[in-house]
Amino acid sequence: MTIDIIVPAAGESVTEADIARWFKEDGEFVELDEPVLELETDKASLTITAAQAGILKVLVEEEETVNVGDTIGQIEASAAPAAAAPEAEPVVEEAPATTHGDKNMPSPAARKLIAENEISSQDVKGSGKDGRLTKADVINHLAQREKSLDIPSTIPNIQEIATGAPDAIHHPETVTEEYRSTRVEKMSRMRRTIAQRLCDAQKEAAILTTFNEVDLKAVMDLRKAHKDEFGKKHDTGLGFMSFFTKAASMALKEFPILNARVDGNSVVYHDYVDMGVAVSTPKGLVVPVIRDCEDLSFAQIEKKIRELALKGRNADLTPDEMTGGTFTITNGGTFGSMLSTPILNRPQSAILGMHNIVQRPVVVDGEIVIRPIMYLAVSYDHRIIDGSDAVRFLVKMKTLLEDPTRMLLDL
Repeated sequence: MTIDIIVPAAGESVTEADIARWFKEDGEFVELDEPVLELETDKASLTITAAQAGILKVLVEEEETVNVGDTIGQIEASAAPAAAAPEAEPVVEEAPATTHGDKNMPSPAARKLIAENEISSQDVKGSGKDGRLTKADVINHLAQREKSLDIPSTIPNIQEIATGAPDAIHHPETVTEEYRSTRVEKMSRMRRTIAQRLCDAQKEAAILTTFNEVDLKAVMDLRKAHKDEFGKKHDTGLGFMSFFTKAASMALKEFPILNARVDGNSVVYHDYVDMGVAVSTPKGLVVPVIRDCEDLSFAQIEKKIRELALKGRNADLTPDEMTGGTFTITNGGTFGSMLSTPILNRPQSAILGMHNIVQRPVVVDGEIVIRPIMYLAVSYDHRIIDGSDAVRFLVKMKTLLEDPTRMLLDL
């Protein structure tokens, strides 16, 4: 029996995906539930496993774009091949460079070029995912080798490859001097989607940013006094994000226009807060969502943030975990940012930017004292949000954070 490998639905708005890599080669045997390939959508990476044990047939090569429902491979039912009988004196050989799982494992197109030109994959620097060798990497390596030899091209097929194959990337400026070079990397589908959405936000919304500063001494004192007991009781750390997330959800209830969105000529208000928390991952910025944030305790918020951040870094977030947010918090302070003007996460109408905490001299009750100060920024869609609402929203957050007991008393 033969089973088709079909591109699965990966969320309401996901219609296509890129084949990031096949974990097995065409004609190889795969076990039941063994990972077969990785698909990359504009929201997340998906790993497809084998629905039965058998021989894999690859119908669509890596780096190709496919649609939901497309058949991209097949598995023909088969028993596992019998293990070869051990020899009396086994000879230990070095594993070939193209062994599955090798970080520098070439793509099928790159492997063909390596074999035709009799070069070692270890000599080629990979620019693909996880350092994988791509067709462009091999072409650039061959071009550099010709340049260093300073002789007319004797390498077969390189010009035909560079000009004939539609997916080959060849730039004459790749090697300009002996020790100067450039390299070309294809943008991932997620990165292309992020870029498009950021441009759309700039084009569609009238984005304006307002700022304020907050004295975090009270938050830091409260955290220092209770973080050990908090960790023992709730089995999670007490960080700063829970304070800001809780303060933002309370401020949004008081100023619901910042939690709304534009729908044509209408404004859609939400009586709940689904808080997006921006997380930096190796594949780009993702924004998982904490549902019904206004009803969660500090411990529940901390656990959810930790869970989503870990999933984001391990590329395990599902499309459902990254859709439906009503407001977003981004923390550039973790990278040392002092001040920024964050871009809206469409279709949302506002986003809060956190920054680094710096000891600064401030005036308190007529005296100059040193306090831990953070600049806050809120970018908002001026089409529906007036400046007064945005300013008062930040003032409310400042009030809650400078006196965190207000959050406990719901003041």
